[in-house]
Amino acid sequence: MRKAFILDTNVLLHNAQALFSFTDNEVVIPIDVLEELDRFKTENTDLGRNAREAARELDRLRSGGSLVEGVPIAQTGGIIRIDMKSELSRESGLREDTRDNRILSVACRLKDAGRKVIFVSKDINGRIKADALGVKAMDYEKQKVNFDEFYKGWRSLRMKGVDIDAFCNARKLPLPEGDYRPNEFLLLVDEADEKHTALARYSAKTGGAVGLIHAGTRPWGISPRNLEQQIAVELLLDDAVQLVTLVGCAGTGKTLIALAAGLEKVAREHVYEKLLVSRPIMPLGKDIGFLPGTKDEKLEQWMHPIFDNLKYLMTVRRTEKGITIDRMIDSLVASGTVELEALTYIRGRSIPRQFIIVDEAQNLTPHEIKTIVSRVGEASKMVLTGDPYQIDNPYLDSSSNGLTYTAERLKDQGLFGHVLLAKSERSLLASIAAEML
Repeated sequence: MRKAFILDTNVLLHNAQALFSFTDNEVVIPIDVLEELDRFKTENTDLGRNAREAARELDRLRSGGSLVEGVPIAQTGGIIRIDMKSELSRESGLREDTRDNRILSVACRLKDAGRKVIFVSKDINGRIKADALGVKAMDYEKQKVNFDEFYKGWRSLRMKGVDIDAFCNARKLPLPEGDYRPNEFLLLVDEADEKHTALARYSAKTGGAVGLIHAGTRPWGISPRNLEQQIAVELLLDDAVQLVTLVGCAGTGKTLIALAAGLEKVAREHVYEKLLVSRPIMPLGKDIGFLPGTKDEKLEQWMHPIFDNLKYLMTVRRTEKGITIDRMIDSLVASGTVELEALTYIRGRSIPRQFIIVDEAQNLTPHEIKTIVSRVGEASKMVLTGDPYQIDNPYLDSSSNGLTYTAERLKDQGLFGHVLLAKSERSLLASIAAEML
């Protein structure tokens, strides 16, 4: 018997192609879902884009038959249909004046008719209510990763001390067979003395371990304080790695190290023409008119965390007396060396020869990340930073956000690098708070 998957509105707003993600089963779209999509279709946001795409897909399917009776899908062997009935039984205890409850009523009716029903929603409360009604509920899983097994970007390898010494002398070492990733880092640990270690990098070209190119480098005057930060510096300063994801909790130095490397590459080495820094304004595509002032003044309010990091970096590299930190930053912005931009305005652009940092990327969906990364032009580098445990988007979590999805999907690509930063270096209090609270 075919299963009946009842899709909630938020699933199609998250990914319109979810219509075709349930193989040879029946996908049911309650009429109230169409009503909700209609409310979003005029928005100049990703929600609006997905609403319009879902509507276009359903309109295209009409040529294959009646959507009310069900249209067969050739590529999956399944059926998609629209359910026009949304009546709640008195026994359910749910109010009829909310669309969410009427959508759930379709699942209840089909279950009572003997169908094997699964309610698919990215709304946690919606899934809880479905469960309370005896309806099996699930999140939309297609673009989720197992965060408990999330790729760290490095691993430990135990070996003989003489092999570690040989690596340190030759800066290369054959490796035992294993499933190594391009740009994965290896902590070589002495079997007899765990304090005897060396950090190496896997080379897909040679199939072995090679030494770090930027070991000991202090981008913009800052030094990495731990293993993960050292890996981050190596990836950020390597021009061959065009996309880097830095994932970690608050205080691990993600944004600070990315900014330091960007300034080093733009202002000192002149590898890139500009350092472009952006953060999502929730939701992506939403205007920033709720803040007072001009566009630049609004951005200044939103970019305070970036300015805090820039002020620290300017303090580290301050060489001229009589010039304030604020004037140094204003000079970088006025000269075009540093540009601050809302993600709202990045779509549609082509961005060549720039070092691009997207902060707080955990608040973006996989499709939004794809939209942003596809803006990268010739000879540009993009860095995505974020904390998967601090997500403001109500329909994303540590496993389904665009940042972790990107890291998991691209880990086998040679132009991609990733590291999971675990240790907070902001302060003792910040470290305790990140771990204990």
